[in-house]
Amino acid sequence: CVSRKKDRFTQSVKQRLSMRLAVALTTVLASFTANAPRAAIATSTSSFPKYQRFNTAFAITNSSSRTLSQKMASSSTSSSTKMSATDRDALINCPTIPLNNGMSHPSIGFGTYKVGFIPASASSAVATGSAGGTEKTAEECVTEALEVGYRFIECAEFYGNESEVGKAIANSGVPREELFICSKVWTTTIEKGDAAIRAQLDKTLADLGTDYVDLYLVHWPVPGKHVECYKTLEALVEEGKVRGIGLSNYAVEDYLEIKESGMKITPAVNQIEINPFLHRKNTIEFFKKEGVVLQSYRSLRDGKAFEDPTLVKMAEKYGRTAAQILGRWCVQNGYVFMPKSVKKERMIENAKVFDFTLSDDDMAELNSLTTPAAIETFEGLYRKCVNRDTSKDGTMDGVKMEITAD
Repeated sequence: CVSRKKDRFTQSVKQRLSMRLAVALTTVLASFTANAPRAAIATSTSSFPKYQRFNTAFAITNSSSRTLSQKMASSSTSSSTKMSATDRDALINCPTIPLNNGMSHPSIGFGTYKVGFIPASASSAVATGSAGGTEKTAEECVTEALEVGYRFIECAEFYGNESEVGKAIANSGVPREELFICSKVWTTTIEKGDAAIRAQLDKTLADLGTDYVDLYLVHWPVPGKHVECYKTLEALVEEGKVRGIGLSNYAVEDYLEIKESGMKITPAVNQIEINPFLHRKNTIEFFKKEGVVLQSYRSLRDGKAFEDPTLVKMAEKYGRTAAQILGRWCVQNGYVFMPKSVKKERMIENAKVFDFTLSDDDMAELNSLTTPAAIETFEGLYRKCVNRDTSKDGTMDGVKMEITAD
């Protein structure tokens, strides 16, 4: 009897020690998870079948293909969300890209799409009915971006937040000459013509609190309207209200339509989606040969590719985050990198792309990730959007069905 009591006591002690070990392990993992950027710690707890409830509490699952040792190897990336004075200075004085009009374009900037406001026709708003304000205002976000050290601010009429952006700029104390501001005129205004475009620019300048913008772009090549819009932008350069002009979402054929109409000023930039998963090499090479710099939007693919095996592998190799691998790829290819986030720690993380270099082999691997399906999806989006919000919205009226898609 005494022996059985002793055995039960020993078993009870072992169970309690095992439980405490599991709790301690889970606490350590949870702490590590909180400090690991854009990732959750993934490991197997199959050795602790009685304690599977801890999986739910801390999102530790057996389905992850990435091991705890791999995560710990990349724990150095926790410094990615801390901004030193040196880091801030490097961002403020980031490398620049020469434009064909003699201006210098910062190689990184802060995008303001869906920052503080979601436009009614944005895809996410259409899907969820969530158009309008967000929890954090654009003023708050841009204020933080300027504090971090961003000096190129990317704006647009469509974004619906330029007045908030202007407030942040006014209260930042950053001299206007240290900023590089880009805005875009939206399809509805393009369709209305010269007078509407001029009125919108005046509103943009008033909202942003400045008497000029560094770049003013045609947001989409609206069929039958965008050529005349570009001619208005050329006149605005001569009048001194904008210092440079450019394009956004233009295919090769759209550009040639402007060029063949008697273009006086070569566009300084073309802002298009560029990332390893939509790398339209022929289009990009064409614009480079024309002397047009490429601004990259959706550089980070809205975070949807952070678990891609190639990015995960490279993030571990360089001790960086997936976002920083994408950003470095963009910068190293000579594209203007325009990340956006409403979280200050992400703004900091996204900016840390100038202190490391991807190898030629890794660049080549990233350059090869675009699939035919991605090109096909792009074509469908292009056809859908050139008439977006105009009187021809939802139709293919005037839409180019044959473009250089890749």
